[in-house]
Amino acid sequence: METDQFIAQMDAGRPALPGTDLAQTMDALANEAIRLCMELNTRYTTPEERVEIMSRITGREVPASFRIFPPFTADCGKNIRLGERVFINSGCRFQDQGGITIGDDALVGHNVVIATLNHDLDPELRASTVPAPVVIGHSVWIGANATVLPGVTIGDGAVVAAGAVVTKDVPARTVVGGVPARVIKNL
Repeated sequence: METDQFIAQMDAGRPALPGTDLAQTMDALANEAIRLCMELNTRYTTPEERVEIMSRITGREVPASFRIFPPFTADCGKNIRLGERVFINSGCRFQDQGGITIGDDALVGHNVVIATLNHDLDPELRASTVPAPVVIGHSVWIGANATVLPGVTIGDGAVVAAGAVVTKDVPARTVVGGVPARVIKNL
């Protein structure tokens, strides 16, 4: 299966059942992402080199204004879309098969996890993975050690407090925190 076909099926929310072409492509893309992330993480790179490596990880041109502090890992890489002036701090882990879109001027703190896959709750289907995208709006700030779960949209200008677990959509211009995250205040 070609990468663009894989992304289209993931973006459509199609579950990846063990042994299918979709699952096999997921595995192949994961291995490529591991290789490219190792290149990013195991030697000093300039900001420009990091942009170039992230462009290879994502399979699309990353804006020259993008900044990242390694280490960084992605489970797929090819379903990440980055806006202008995005900053990703060190230790972040992106499980992006279901799609991660990060808007302009977003800040992602240390050790943030963004997950876009769930496993089926039925024990007989537990090995299946079900994708759902994460969309992070413009000028969002996600604090250190936060986790964003599949299917969540974070509205423009929102702040996710450090350590929060975001299980549902975050309204624009709000601060959320806690486990599970809830609105703390409006901005």
